[in-house]
Amino acid sequence: MRIAVAGGTGTLGREVAGELRSRGHQVRVLSRRSEEYPVDLTTGAGLAGALDGCQAVVDASNASSARRARETLVEGTRRLLAAGAEAGVGHHVCVSIVGCDRVPLGYYRIKTEQERVVREGGVPWSIVRATQFHELAAGVLDAAGRRRLLPVPRALLQTVAAAEAARAVAGVAEGTPLNGRTEVAGPQITEARELAAAWQAVTGRRALRVPLPLPGALGRVLRAGGLTTDRPDVRGEQTFREWLAARQRARPDGH
Repeated sequence: MRIAVAGGTGTLGREVAGELRSRGHQVRVLSRRSEEYPVDLTTGAGLAGALDGCQAVVDASNASSARRARETLVEGTRRLLAAGAEAGVGHHVCVSIVGCDRVPLGYYRIKTEQERVVREGGVPWSIVRATQFHELAAGVLDAAGRRRLLPVPRALLQTVAAAEAARAVAGVAEGTPLNGRTEVAGPQITEARELAAAWQAVTGRRALRVPLPLPGALGRVLRAGGLTTDRPDVRGEQTFREWLAARQRARPDGH
């Protein structure tokens, strides 16, 4: 199959593109930074040519700021669907977030709206919801650790390796459209403070863990596990601690 991956240079998109290639598919990487297929979802520039001849599209795009999120994820999805319909694409795969319809934050509301646009878009579709990636959690902790302070909210998380999520996305993309939703999640539901402790244990970094209050409805939802799922359709195997340890071993200096 010839499959286009929008956002194919991002954390998940790179993994999805690599996984699809390993399965023998022809992959087109679509992004503003793509050398071969540069596209801009906020304007639609480049989409028609990039999707020509593609049987499926995976939308793993993201927004660099909250200000751009709606234009990229909602209006950009409309443009991607329209261009896909024109090109004869038979399967649109949208990557979304587990619990996005439960979390009262602007970005999650936009992801929920993006899902609605996909369902109503007229192209056969599948939605793959994933929990937060190990890479995201580690990136937040790495950045905070440089200041030797780790703000830790009371929240339940279920992080998953992007590579494991990518395998699930690729499996959906090469199959028939679900016209429904599937969920992929990490192997463990853990407190955010446990992730911080694992990060410190594996990296050896010293930092003060500081409780971060989350008031109101947001705090209640995250404490109750709004971003987790007890029964995912696909459950990853690599824990956050195991992923961190593998990352440490792969670094030349071990740091």
